[in-house]
Amino acid sequence: MNNYWNQNNQTPPPYGEAYGVETASPDYVVSTENVNKLFRNVFVWMAAALGVTGLTSYLVAFTPLFYSLAATPLLFWGLIIAELGLVFFLSARLHKISFATASLCMTAYSILNGLTLSFIFAVYTASSIINTFFIAAGTFVAMALVGTFTKKDLSSWSRYLIMGVLGLIIASVVNIFVKSSTFEWVISIIGVLIFTVLTAVDTNKIKNMLREHDGVWDGETLRKVALMGALQLYLDFINLFLYLLRFLGRRN
Repeated sequence: MNNYWNQNNQTPPPYGEAYGVETASPDYVVSTENVNKLFRNVFVWMAAALGVTGLTSYLVAFTPLFYSLAATPLLFWGLIIAELGLVFFLSARLHKISFATASLCMTAYSILNGLTLSFIFAVYTASSIINTFFIAAGTFVAMALVGTFTKKDLSSWSRYLIMGVLGLIIASVVNIFVKSSTFEWVISIIGVLIFTVLTAVDTNKIKNMLREHDGVWDGETLRKVALMGALQLYLDFINLFLYLLRFLGRRN
């Protein structure tokens, strides 16, 4: 479910060129006030997506659909593939689709993710899920503030964090066969650390990207790329929450 932007730690090419986004005409000017509003909207869109996911997960967990997902692995993996497809579609077609279409895709992704995450209500107690959510939220807010207000460019950390994410994926696959509880605990700790730092790095990247392209991209393009920023932070939070839940959550 993770989709990370192409980051090479070099001075632009402009951020949007990763999606084939065209820049605005030279006489186009976007006000700093508008850019700041977009940056705030990144977090509004991210919070809205989390709300959709949480509500979907909670509702599905207490319906027959949950048992269908649990009893039909092909259906579950079909949802996972659909999620990946939506993220890849957004990344590849961002320059072609409208902001409204991109918003619908993100909403659909949030719903699909809610379906696949509904299992946590069967595995963990409601109180531990709530407690872990608030811990994850507090951690996320703290690191987002670091990324927002630091005067440093944190983009140089990106390559190492992405390598860490790939390592987590490989380690998780290995542990499917090893089935080591100690190894799982170590993976969870490392996962929490990686996505905690990624939150600050991604927030910093979004802030700098919007400022650097003030007056370069047209308003529609800025909104679409800001929406992708919201999706990235959404994924950071979801992964942070899930890794925290793996060693803080109490099982039913």
